[in-house]
Amino acid sequence: MPKVTVRYWAAAKAAAGVAEEPYEAATLAEALDGVRERHPGELERVLLRCSFLVDGAPVGTRGHETVRLADGGTVEVLPPFAGG
Repeated sequence: MPKVTVRYWAAAKAAAGVAEEPYEAATLAEALDGVRERHPGELERVLLRCSFLVDGAPVGTRGHETVRLADGGTVEVLPPFAGG
């Protein structure tokens, strides 16, 4: 199982209470399931508005279950930012 780092920004960071943390997950969907289990409540609501980068590449509208994660990779959780 790949080990990845999930990094939170802005409102996601505030809701998680940490800037980043490790997860074991093969897909983005599995990583986000782990995030929701670890941080029920506000972060779950924030995730509904977030976009994601995996190893620097935008996920866009791809299904999260189709986005494979690489060992040592990074998932960036990006809430909407004011001002563009």
